Amino acid sequence: MSELKKIVYKIREGGRRVSQCLFYPWRKLQYRHITFSSVIHPTNSITPEYIECGERVYIGFNARIQGIKRYNEIEFSPIIKLEDGVSIQQNIHLTCANSIVIGKNTAIAANVTITDIHHPYENIDIPIEQQNIEVGSVHIGEDCKIYNNAVILPNVTIGKHVTIGANSVVTKDIPNYCVAVGIPAKIIKRYDFTTQSWRKTNPQGEFIN
Repeated sequence: MSELKKIVYKIREGGRRVSQCLFYPWRKLQYRHITFSSVIHPTNSITPEYIECGERVYIGFNARIQGIKRYNEIEFSPIIKLEDGVSIQQNIHLTCANSIVIGKNTAIAANVTITDIHHPYENIDIPIEQQNIEVGSVHIGEDCKIYNNAVILPNVTIGKHVTIGANSVVTKDIPNYCVAVGIPAKIIKRYDFTTQSWRKTNPQGEFIN
């Protein structure tokens, strides 16, 4: 690294730390829980009173992270929990009326959607947006990687050390140590602890080689 780059880096780091010091007391009052080591860039829309941030949480620019307290006069008690080391890149769209938990050290790329809310469309006499919502939960395990433009839908549990491919739509549970891709997302690889290697699977998650 050149001397000029080192100087620029130090200036940026200094500015970031000053910003943290200035904003932390205010954020501590706003958030359900937050730590000093968390970094939150300017957001599109956020409801901090429903958000718990562990240590070293990073939220990128233009995030929309919303807890839904009321819909059609029905009250909800949302909790959004981002555990230690969670990193979220720009343009996350996360909506929660019940519970969304993202486990330690999970990395979420740009433009990902996560929701525990479903808008029913069974009553054809009422516009979809005006019907009462159905609410579930989402749990994403530790050490996962969720790639760009993925969608995580309600009532899904993603296990530990799982990769979700770009543009995938996750509609059902994904167990530990898997790679899942597609619409809907299907398992294409699992870690085999016997051979200590990643092996291809069929859509049921059974090894095929």
